[in-house]
Amino acid sequence: MTTLAEPRPDLAAEPGPLPGTRWSGARTAGSRWGAGALGIVVVLAVWTLAGVFQWFRGTIPTPVAVLRAIGEQGGDFYATNVTPTVELALRGFLWGNGLAIAIALLVVLIPAVEGLATQLAIISYCTPLIAVAPIIQVAFSEVQTMIVFLAAISVFFTTMIGVLSGLRSPNAAELDLVRVYGGGPFAQLVRVRIVSALPNTLAALKIAAPAAVLGAVLGEFLSMPEQGIGPSMILAQQQAAIPQVWAIALIAGVVAGVGYAIVAVIARFVDRWARGEAIR
Repeated sequence: MTTLAEPRPDLAAEPGPLPGTRWSGARTAGSRWGAGALGIVVVLAVWTLAGVFQWFRGTIPTPVAVLRAIGEQGGDFYATNVTPTVELALRGFLWGNGLAIAIALLVVLIPAVEGLATQLAIISYCTPLIAVAPIIQVAFSEVQTMIVFLAAISVFFTTMIGVLSGLRSPNAAELDLVRVYGGGPFAQLVRVRIVSALPNTLAALKIAAPAAVLGAVLGEFLSMPEQGIGPSMILAQQQAAIPQVWAIALIAGVVAGVGYAIVAVIARFVDRWARGEAIR
């Protein structure tokens, strides 16, 4: 009669962290941060090689040369030129997202306007900003208004579609429950749809933050105000100061990344609150 061999203790597999526990979340976050750090190292390595071996006819400086250019220009230079761009991008971010959210709410309450609203959003997305900018500048005769408009139109489509999809995400049972208690479309909107739309809305706002910065910089390229990231970059190009051009572009990317990070942090806590989880 054969008997089954008992498993040896030294060969027993160690149990891993249970899904959903703190250790599981830490391991996931660690792998995500590790992958991000590895990606940054690879990008810096390729960038350094491109600068050292003068790829693309020497138009790519090394990271050290870019950092040296940032130090030579000084903090006052960037404070003077970055601050106006951030202010205009923020105004465009608020106007564009506010209008997009308002129209999405209107579509839910009055479905008949959905066709017009969707066409407006598609037009704003497909129309080249370079073609719109001169018209806006002539119409308003103010440089800052054109820059704010371009920043706003850069975020309108993404936010409106994201908010609208979020407002339509609740299941029928939740909406029927409000209807049974005598609530109409407005009550459904306030009690169910808005809360359900928060994750999608904040996801759209994360994309809109860098887009607003890009729209503002493009507006500065076209209108050439006295100060800003756009005119400072054009001046560096005219002077053939390649490291300075890259330094200004890098700072613009950092500003866009900071905007994305701020919205991402807010979205993390709001998303947990919307799902009824404890905020830690």
